[in-house]
Amino acid sequence: MTGTVIITGANGSLAIPAVQHLLANYPSYTAVLTVRNLMDSDINTKKLRATIAKFPDAKTSLYQLDLANLSAVNEFANNIAEKIQQGTLPPLASLICNAYHWNLVGGVELTEDGYEKTFQVNHVAHAALVLRLLSSFGSEGGRVVLLSSDSHWPGKNSLEKYSPAIPDDLELLVKPGADKTPDNMGRGFQRYAISKLVVVTWMYALNRYLKEEPKFRNITAVAINPGNLSDSRALRTNTPTFLVLMSKFIIQPLRFLMRFMDPTMRTSAEAGADVVDLAVGKAHPQERGYFTLLKPDASAPESLDEKKQEKLWEKTLQWTKTTL
Repeated sequence: MTGTVIITGANGSLAIPAVQHLLANYPSYTAVLTVRNLMDSDINTKKLRATIAKFPDAKTSLYQLDLANLSAVNEFANNIAEKIQQGTLPPLASLICNAYHWNLVGGVELTEDGYEKTFQVNHVAHAALVLRLLSSFGSEGGRVVLLSSDSHWPGKNSLEKYSPAIPDDLELLVKPGADKTPDNMGRGFQRYAISKLVVVTWMYALNRYLKEEPKFRNITAVAINPGNLSDSRALRTNTPTFLVLMSKFIIQPLRFLMRFMDPTMRTSAEAGADVVDLAVGKAHPQERGYFTLLKPDASAPESLDEKKQEKLWEKTLQWTKTTL
């Protein structure tokens, strides 16, 4: 099978090895890769370019995309849709929603769209991309891969201090107001966990819509917990000093021992390969739902509430200004 594979946040810890796995093992695909900063002054973009350079015959293109700007998201989606329609790019085969944001050292951040930043980047912007690009998939369909985390399930992540939960008033997700308590790490992680809970919950509603629409029936959506990645930059980005030190001196050196306590502890390269295999349908073709690593798994009980799924579906259409 051929087609276009889009990866957001393509210079991330998981994404760079994912790109390498895609180009090395599935050379017939065209890779469309997005990053916030295209300049080589960004060391991670420079690493991404070096990875691409290993495959001189690969069909790749890099785009600047800031998911904290919905106008930019819409412009990018329209651009890609137009290129596919004109035949400049092959039909979409997969959209890997990899980019993320969290802030464990500051309070609530708002984007220029007026939405809470963690929630916009992790859910709203990716939902906008998915919804605007559904019609760009080929007749054979394809797959939407949403990145989740064990943090979406209350009590499963050791960084959790306040449990994630979807509020009755969904507007609080995009406009939460100031934190009730001055606890940047605890509340910041809660915002991240809630965004991942919403991603999983929305995935079920998306699959329902895809199955009900004949033209989209061959598109499947999955949400994957890729594992706790010992070499990820996440613990060193917008995090307190003790997490940076813990990542460097405990988690990375002791990964093999920590796997006995947490079987999902692994490297970004392992996770990146799994994400790509899911994306192109080598792993679990035509299946839908939630995965831990490459194993179909149960997601948090709240994510299975169909009324909440539908409420989130309708609200996401409003947030993304999408008409279907």
